[in-house]
Amino acid sequence: MTPDGLFEMLVEQTPACGPAREALLSGGTFGVWDGLVPADQLFHTYRTRLRIAQKRGRATLGLAETVGLLERMEDELLRIGWIDTTDRAWAFTLFLNATATTVLACASVALSLHEMD
Repeated sequence: MTPDGLFEMLVEQTPACGPAREALLSGGTFGVWDGLVPADQLFHTYRTRLRIAQKRGRATLGLAETVGLLERMEDELLRIGWIDTTDRAWAFTLFLNATATTVLACASVALSLHEMD
């Protein structure tokens, strides 16, 4: 996957996709992990991350929308990707279809303290 290819796949799936595109344009690093993960497993993991972020007052982008999407996808197999901003303030998690040809959702929790969006 090329940066341009990933850039084209990041549209408006969730509110985090625009900032993830900007991170790529600004020289952020990215990748896609090998292997497939069932959406229902990801749902439980990211629902917990959302609750913890809310409890700690961490800013999030697209996380609530992504959790809802993962819940609806049930046991569909997905690939997980990532984009890190150059300033390391945000790390975006990408949820792609099994062939890594479509971004289904994008979410992020601030790595540094930001006000809640």
